[in-house]
Amino acid sequence: MEFTKMHGLGNDFIVVYGERELPSNVSQLAIDVCNRWYGIGADGLVYILPSERADFSMRIINSDGTEAEQCGNAIRCVSKYVYDNGLIDRDELAIETLGAGVQKVQLTIENGKVEKVRVDMGEPILNGTKIPTLIDAPQIVEHPIEVNGQKYSFTAVSMGNPHCVIPVEDAANFDYSVIGPMLEKHELFPKKINVEFITVYNRNHVEMRVWERGAGPTLACGTGACATLVASALRGVTDREAKISLQGGDLYIEWNSSDNHVYMTGSAEEVFRGRFE
Repeated sequence: MEFTKMHGLGNDFIVVYGERELPSNVSQLAIDVCNRWYGIGADGLVYILPSERADFSMRIINSDGTEAEQCGNAIRCVSKYVYDNGLIDRDELAIETLGAGVQKVQLTIENGKVEKVRVDMGEPILNGTKIPTLIDAPQIVEHPIEVNGQKYSFTAVSMGNPHCVIPVEDAANFDYSVIGPMLEKHELFPKKINVEFITVYNRNHVEMRVWERGAGPTLACGTGACATLVASALRGVTDREAKISLQGGDLYIEWNSSDNHVYMTGSAEEVFRGRFE
Protein backbone atom coordinates (compact mmCIF):
# COMPACT_ATOMS: atom_id res chain seq x y z
CA MET A 1 0.00 0.00 0.00
CA GLU A 2 1.53 3.27 -1.13
CA PHE A 3 0.71 6.07 1.30
CA THR A 4 1.41 9.69 2.16
CA LYS A 5 1.61 10.79 5.78
CA MET A 6 -0.08 14.19 6.24
CA HIS A 7 -1.39 16.33 9.07
CA GLY A 8 -3.64 19.29 9.73
CA LEU A 9 -2.32 21.12 12.81
CA GLY A 10 -0.90 17.85 14.14
CA ASN A 11 -4.06 15.81 13.54
CA ASP A 12 -2.32 13.21 11.38
CA PHE A 13 -3.48 10.82 8.70
CA ILE A 14 -2.27 8.07 6.41
CA VAL A 15 -3.59 9.16 3.01
CA VAL A 16 -4.11 6.57 0.27
CA TYR A 17 -4.96 7.34 -3.36
CA GLY A 18 -5.50 5.01 -6.31
CA GLU A 19 -8.11 2.56 -5.01
CA ARG A 20 -11.62 2.32 -6.48
CA GLU A 21 -13.25 1.37 -3.17
CA LEU A 22 -12.41 0.61 0.44
CA PRO A 23 -10.64 -2.74 0.96
CA SER A 24 -12.69 -5.42 2.70
CA ASN A 25 -10.30 -5.49 5.66
CA VAL A 26 -10.16 -1.69 6.06
CA SER A 27 -11.14 -1.69 9.74
CA GLN A 28 -8.31 -3.99 10.84
CA LEU A 29 -5.95 -2.31 8.38
CA ALA A 30 -6.61 1.06 10.02
CA ILE A 31 -5.94 -0.40 13.47
CA ASP A 32 -2.65 -1.87 12.25
CA VAL A 33 -1.26 1.05 10.26
CA CYS A 34 -2.38 3.75 12.72
CA ASN A 35 -0.65 2.03 15.64
CA ARG A 36 2.07 4.41 16.81
CA TRP A 37 4.37 1.66 18.10
CA TYR A 38 3.98 -1.17 15.57
CA GLY A 39 2.57 0.62 12.53
CA ILE A 40 3.02 3.93 10.72
CA GLY A 41 1.20 5.92 13.40
CA ALA A 42 -1.76 8.22 12.80
CA ASP A 43 -5.14 9.38 14.07
CA GLY A 44 -6.83 7.90 11.01
CA LEU A 45 -6.55 6.21 7.63
CA VAL A 46 -7.96 8.31 4.78
CA TYR A 47 -8.89 7.06 1.31
CA ILE A 48 -9.30 9.38 -1.67
CA LEU A 49 -11.80 7.62 -3.94
CA PRO A 50 -13.76 8.38 -7.12
CA SER A 51 -17.07 10.18 -6.82
CA GLU A 52 -20.08 10.51 -9.13
CA ARG A 53 -21.15 13.72 -7.36
CA ALA A 54 -17.88 15.59 -6.84
CA ASP A 55 -14.25 15.71 -7.93
CA PHE A 56 -13.32 13.11 -5.31
CA SER A 57 -14.81 11.33 -2.33
CA MET A 58 -13.13 10.95 1.06
CA ARG A 59 -13.51 8.09 3.53
CA ILE A 60 -11.97 8.25 7.00
CA ILE A 61 -11.30 5.21 9.19
CA ASN A 62 -10.38 6.09 12.78
CA SER A 63 -7.43 4.52 14.55
CA ASP A 64 -9.82 2.17 16.39
CA GLY A 65 -11.23 0.83 13.11
CA THR A 66 -14.53 2.73 13.15
CA GLU A 67 -15.52 5.02 10.29
CA ALA A 68 -15.95 8.77 10.78
CA GLU A 69 -18.62 10.66 8.88
CA GLN A 70 -16.48 13.74 8.40
CA CYS A 71 -13.18 15.31 9.43
CA GLY A 72 -12.22 18.92 8.84
CA ASN A 73 -8.49 18.38 9.12
CA ALA A 74 -8.60 15.37 6.79
CA ILE A 75 -10.49 17.26 4.08
CA ARG A 76 -7.79 19.95 4.11
CA CYS A 77 -5.13 17.24 3.74
CA VAL A 78 -7.03 15.61 0.89
CA SER A 79 -7.44 18.97 -0.84
CA LYS A 80 -3.72 19.68 -0.64
CA TYR A 81 -2.86 16.16 -1.80
CA VAL A 82 -4.97 16.27 -4.97
CA TYR A 83 -3.66 19.70 -6.03
CA ASP A 84 0.00 19.24 -5.11
CA ASN A 85 0.04 15.88 -6.93
CA GLY A 86 -1.50 17.28 -10.12
CA LEU A 87 -4.82 15.45 -9.81
CA ILE A 88 -6.61 18.76 -10.20
CA ASP A 89 -5.35 22.04 -11.72
CA ARG A 90 -7.74 24.63 -10.30
CA ASP A 91 -8.09 26.36 -6.94
CA GLU A 92 -11.68 25.27 -6.36
CA LEU A 93 -12.93 21.72 -6.00
CA ALA A 94 -15.66 19.61 -4.42
CA ILE A 95 -15.17 16.61 -2.14
CA GLU A 96 -17.87 14.13 -1.21
CA THR A 97 -17.98 13.08 2.45
CA LEU A 98 -19.92 10.31 4.15
CA GLY A 99 -21.79 12.44 6.68
CA ALA A 100 -21.81 16.00 5.35
CA GLY A 101 -22.45 15.46 1.64
CA VAL A 102 -20.46 17.33 -0.99
CA GLN A 103 -18.29 20.12 0.41
CA LYS A 104 -16.77 22.95 -1.60
CA VAL A 105 -13.13 23.83 -1.10
CA GLN A 106 -11.13 26.92 -2.03
CA LEU A 107 -7.34 26.73 -2.17
CA THR A 108 -4.70 29.41 -1.61
CA ILE A 109 -1.73 28.56 -3.85
CA GLU A 110 1.80 29.82 -3.31
CA ASN A 111 4.75 28.72 -5.48
CA GLY A 112 2.68 25.92 -6.96
CA LYS A 113 1.70 24.40 -3.62
CA VAL A 114 -1.36 24.67 -1.41
CA GLU A 115 -0.71 26.93 1.60
CA LYS A 116 -4.23 27.40 2.97
CA VAL A 117 -7.52 25.58 2.52
CA ARG A 118 -10.95 27.14 3.05
CA VAL A 119 -13.75 24.61 3.35
CA ASP A 120 -17.47 25.21 3.20
CA MET A 121 -18.44 22.85 6.02
CA GLY A 122 -22.17 23.29 5.40
CA GLU A 123 -24.94 24.12 7.82
CA PRO A 124 -24.64 23.02 11.44
CA ILE A 125 -27.26 20.56 12.67
CA LEU A 126 -28.74 21.73 15.96
CA ASN A 127 -31.78 19.51 16.43
CA GLY A 128 -31.14 17.20 19.35
CA THR A 129 -32.30 13.92 17.84
CA LYS A 130 -30.58 14.59 14.51
CA ILE A 131 -27.14 15.23 16.03
CA PRO A 132 -27.92 12.57 17.44
CA THR A 133 -28.65 12.76 21.16
CA LEU A 134 -31.51 11.37 23.21
CA ILE A 135 -32.70 14.93 23.90
CA ASP A 136 -35.66 15.89 21.71
CA ALA A 137 -35.24 19.66 21.38
CA PRO A 138 -34.71 22.18 18.53
CA GLN A 139 -31.39 23.18 20.14
CA ILE A 140 -29.33 21.87 23.04
CA VAL A 141 -27.58 24.84 24.66
CA GLU A 142 -25.91 24.65 28.10
CA HIS A 143 -27.61 21.40 28.99
CA PRO A 144 -26.47 19.81 32.28
CA ILE A 145 -24.52 16.56 32.26
CA GLU A 146 -22.75 14.65 35.04
CA VAL A 147 -19.76 12.32 34.69
CA ASN A 148 -17.40 10.92 37.28
CA GLY A 149 -19.21 12.84 40.02
CA GLN A 150 -18.65 16.20 38.30
CA LYS A 151 -21.32 18.42 36.79
CA TYR A 152 -20.81 20.21 33.48
CA SER A 153 -22.96 21.89 30.85
CA PHE A 154 -22.74 21.17 27.14
CA THR A 155 -23.96 22.54 23.84
CA ALA A 156 -24.50 19.97 21.09
CA VAL A 157 -23.78 20.52 17.40
CA SER A 158 -23.37 18.22 14.41
CA MET A 159 -21.11 19.20 11.53
CA GLY A 160 -21.86 15.92 9.76
CA ASN A 161 -20.50 14.24 12.89
CA PRO A 162 -21.67 14.81 16.49
CA HIS A 163 -20.03 17.19 18.97
CA CYS A 164 -20.49 18.05 22.63
CA VAL A 165 -18.93 21.42 23.54
CA ILE A 166 -18.15 22.01 27.22
CA PRO A 167 -16.82 25.27 28.73
CA VAL A 168 -14.05 24.89 31.32
CA GLU A 169 -11.92 27.40 33.22
CA ASP A 170 -8.60 26.56 31.52
CA ALA A 171 -8.93 24.40 28.43
CA ALA A 172 -5.20 24.51 27.65
CA ASN A 173 -4.35 22.76 30.92
CA PHE A 174 -7.56 20.80 31.50
CA ASP A 175 -7.01 17.09 32.18
CA TYR A 176 -9.73 15.35 30.18
CA SER A 177 -8.11 11.91 30.08
CA VAL A 178 -10.73 10.44 32.42
CA ILE A 179 -13.93 12.28 31.54
CA GLY A 180 -13.22 12.49 27.80
CA PRO A 181 -13.87 8.79 27.15
CA MET A 182 -16.75 8.79 29.64
CA LEU A 183 -18.46 11.63 27.80
CA GLU A 184 -17.74 10.04 24.42
CA LYS A 185 -19.73 6.97 25.48
CA HIS A 186 -22.34 8.71 27.66
CA GLU A 187 -25.85 7.28 27.41
CA LEU A 188 -27.19 10.58 26.03
CA PHE A 189 -25.22 10.01 22.81
CA PRO A 190 -26.43 6.89 20.96
CA LYS A 191 -23.64 7.02 18.33
CA LYS A 192 -21.00 8.28 20.79
CA ILE A 193 -19.72 11.83 20.43
CA ASN A 194 -16.68 14.07 19.97
CA VAL A 195 -16.02 16.24 23.02
CA GLU A 196 -14.54 19.76 22.95
CA PHE A 197 -13.37 21.49 26.12
CA ILE A 198 -13.20 25.22 25.56
CA THR A 199 -12.25 28.51 27.21
CA VAL A 200 -13.50 31.75 25.65
CA TYR A 201 -10.85 34.48 25.85
CA ASN A 202 -12.89 37.15 24.08
CA ARG A 203 -15.55 37.41 21.39
CA ASN A 204 -13.11 36.47 18.64
CA HIS A 205 -10.76 33.99 20.32
CA VAL A 206 -11.43 30.58 21.88
CA GLU A 207 -9.05 27.95 23.24
CA MET A 208 -10.09 24.34 22.55
CA ARG A 209 -8.94 20.84 23.43
CA VAL A 210 -10.57 17.73 22.01
CA TRP A 211 -11.33 14.11 22.78
CA GLU A 212 -12.26 12.58 19.43
CA ARG A 213 -14.69 9.74 19.06
CA GLY A 214 -12.75 6.70 17.90
CA ALA A 215 -9.33 8.35 18.19
CA GLY A 216 -9.03 9.82 21.70
CA PRO A 217 -6.95 12.96 22.31
CA THR A 218 -5.75 14.65 19.11
CA LEU A 219 -3.83 17.87 18.51
CA ALA A 220 -6.64 19.36 16.43
CA CYS A 221 -10.17 18.72 15.17
CA GLY A 222 -11.56 20.80 12.31
CA THR A 223 -15.22 19.85 12.75
CA GLY A 224 -14.73 20.35 16.49
CA ALA A 225 -13.47 23.88 15.90
CA CYS A 226 -16.55 24.56 13.77
CA ALA A 227 -18.82 23.13 16.46
CA THR A 228 -17.00 25.22 19.07
CA LEU A 229 -17.67 28.45 17.18
CA VAL A 230 -21.34 27.58 16.60
CA ALA A 231 -21.83 26.56 20.24
CA SER A 232 -20.12 29.71 21.53
CA ALA A 233 -22.21 31.94 19.25
CA LEU A 234 -25.38 30.17 20.40
CA ARG A 235 -24.37 30.86 23.99
CA GLY A 236 -23.79 34.52 23.10
CA VAL A 237 -20.17 34.54 24.27
CA THR A 238 -18.54 35.02 20.83
CA ASP A 239 -19.30 36.63 17.51
CA ARG A 240 -20.00 34.44 14.49
CA GLU A 241 -16.34 34.59 13.43
CA ALA A 242 -13.38 33.68 15.63
CA LYS A 243 -9.91 32.19 15.88
CA ILE A 244 -10.02 28.76 17.50
CA SER A 245 -6.69 27.86 19.10
CA LEU A 246 -5.98 24.15 19.31
CA GLN A 247 -2.98 22.30 20.66
CA GLY A 248 -1.58 21.99 17.14
CA GLY A 249 -2.29 25.55 15.97
CA ASP A 250 -5.07 27.92 14.96
CA LEU A 251 -8.12 27.57 12.73
CA TYR A 252 -10.27 30.45 11.57
CA ILE A 253 -13.98 29.71 11.65
CA GLU A 254 -16.89 31.77 10.31
CA TRP A 255 -20.60 30.99 10.75
CA ASN A 256 -21.97 33.00 7.86
CA SER A 257 -25.31 34.65 8.61
CA SER A 258 -26.39 34.92 4.97
CA ASP A 259 -26.28 31.21 4.04
CA ASN A 260 -26.00 29.68 7.56
CA HIS A 261 -22.90 27.75 6.44
CA VAL A 262 -19.77 27.34 8.53
CA TYR A 263 -16.44 28.08 6.82
CA MET A 264 -13.12 26.73 8.09
CA THR A 265 -9.71 28.04 7.02
CA GLY A 266 -6.41 26.38 7.94
CA SER A 267 -3.29 24.66 6.71
CA ALA A 268 -2.30 21.10 5.82
CA GLU A 269 1.13 19.54 5.50
CA GLU A 270 2.76 16.52 3.91
CA VAL A 271 5.22 14.73 6.23
CA PHE A 272 6.59 11.79 4.23
CA ARG A 273 5.71 9.03 1.78
CA GLY A 274 6.18 5.30 2.00
CA ARG A 275 4.95 1.79 1.34
CA PHE A 276 3.23 -0.43 3.90
CA GLU A 277 3.45 -4.20 3.35
